[in-house]
Amino acid sequence: MDYNSGVTIMTPPGGTAGPTSVPVSALEKPIDPRYLNVHERELIRDLQTAGSSVRTIAQALGRSPSTISRELARNADPHTGYLPHGAHRKAVARRARPKTAKLADESMLRDYVKDKLLIRWSPEQISHTLVNEFRDNPEMRVSPETIYQALYIQARGGLKREVQAALRTGRTRRKPHRSGEQRTSRFVDPMVMISERPPEIEDRAVPGHWEGDLITGAYNQSAIATLVERTTRYVMLVHLPNDHTAETVRDGLIKTVSTLPSHLRGSLTWDQGAEMASHKSFTLATDMKVYFCDPASPWQRGSNENTNGLLRQYFPKGTDLTAYGPEDLEHVAQELNGRPRKTLGWKTPAERLRDLLLTT
Repeated sequence: MDYNSGVTIMTPPGGTAGPTSVPVSALEKPIDPRYLNVHERELIRDLQTAGSSVRTIAQALGRSPSTISRELARNADPHTGYLPHGAHRKAVARRARPKTAKLADESMLRDYVKDKLLIRWSPEQISHTLVNEFRDNPEMRVSPETIYQALYIQARGGLKREVQAALRTGRTRRKPHRSGEQRTSRFVDPMVMISERPPEIEDRAVPGHWEGDLITGAYNQSAIATLVERTTRYVMLVHLPNDHTAETVRDGLIKTVSTLPSHLRGSLTWDQGAEMASHKSFTLATDMKVYFCDPASPWQRGSNENTNGLLRQYFPKGTDLTAYGPEDLEHVAQELNGRPRKTLGWKTPAERLRDLLLTT
């Protein structure tokens, strides 16, 4: 150990010249659980000394027998046997980075990849064709990801910029792929997701919580906003005479829900449509929290989706919805609210809402 430089000097097996330097920071750096650590290597030494078989050691460590077998073959010293800390230094030295990128230097493989990119082959096509054309040459292998890295990260491979232009996307910078959890909010005001909705809303135990959506007409040029109360399935339709921008939808919703008593203005659940961009000002005006469904999850507004299906009996797809005035929408809502529903014990939504108003 060189205490001045903080580097461990390791002599290769057989006492040959040319010690390998391994920084202490590399030895102590946490590594992925799929790799053996120092503690596990000490257990291997102890169990091997006690006469345990490779399979017994593997079972004790929760590892594959092949992992233990390779560890003993690669990292044991031919003179002193298996020493855990020496084995750990060997493994760390073997993992040393950075390594030269596969497509960084001039080679037959690099030329092949470059030629195929120039005739607009995709990295995946190149990778699979290499296996078929050079079955007996393992040096002629490269993964699609390695090709992409060589294209997009100059330091990792340096394929010329004009080759990047041959990619079908035409991009010279890589576009990040985001998961659902990383999705950027489409609204200025942060959304409160349905996962944060209280349990009493979820199980329909408390009335006054609504689901909403738009049904649109021909070419999405006209729309009607629909509201369904989760407990009673009571329907309210919002007239949108001119457009369905965020401001128009907000004003229409405020006007409609303001006709309800305060105890029936609990919350509103909507999808992530752009028409709800003004959700914060809606909440301020009505004191109703707005919860947003996950992307492409219409079942999270099941009552509203079912109601929208029923409404298509009155407003078929492709209809110009501007032809319907407030009186027409009121008539349709009354008909729906007057239908007995199996889920309500064959009572109507209007009867269930009336019962709620009389008992509260």
